[in-house]
Amino acid sequence: MLFEDTYRTILSESTGIYKEKGSKFLAFALPVETEDQVKQELERLRKTYYDARHHCYAYIVGVDKSAWRVNDDGEPSGTGGRPIHGQLLSNDLTNVLVVVVRYFGGIKLGVGGLINAYRSAAADAIANAEIVQETIKEVYELRFKYEEMNNVMRVLKEDEVEILESDFNLDCKMKIRIRRSMADKTRKRLCNTYACNMICK
Repeated sequence: MLFEDTYRTILSESTGIYKEKGSKFLAFALPVETEDQVKQELERLRKTYYDARHHCYAYIVGVDKSAWRVNDDGEPSGTGGRPIHGQLLSNDLTNVLVVVVRYFGGIKLGVGGLINAYRSAAADAIANAEIVQETIKEVYELRFKYEEMNNVMRVLKEDEVEILESDFNLDCKMKIRIRRSMADKTRKRLCNTYACNMICK
């Protein structure tokens, strides 16, 4: 296989905690799939923990990990978001938001202390999460003649293709979902043998 078609993420929300010199760091690891979801979850946590001093966070979104951001929320630059982001990277996670909420205990921790606290809180939340490996799937539209129906259905079953929609007339149309690494093989089997048209949606 020339490329990866799996990624690691978390199944559901998990929490962690770290305490240092009276300060309390509450960490929340959340599964997210879009940056809009990130905004919604941040808003929810800010409302719930409105009395906290800081809400530092980091996220990575997308199966290719292309969308990411870190935020220190008023802490010294690089002491909040980056250590959290580092934990996402070291666990090879995507589609995950980690927010660490800090309640200040009156004693300053210094740059090194803050980095350690945010990293430790994030690590605890991730350690408490159920990490799962997901498969990247792609959606295609498939068109073929009605007389090829049995042949096409046999290939789809053998290649474990998921049928999302189907419209069977003289010219048949299907919307299918297939594992990325299997798409070329299935297309060749169908289009070379049964004159199908398989278009990525």
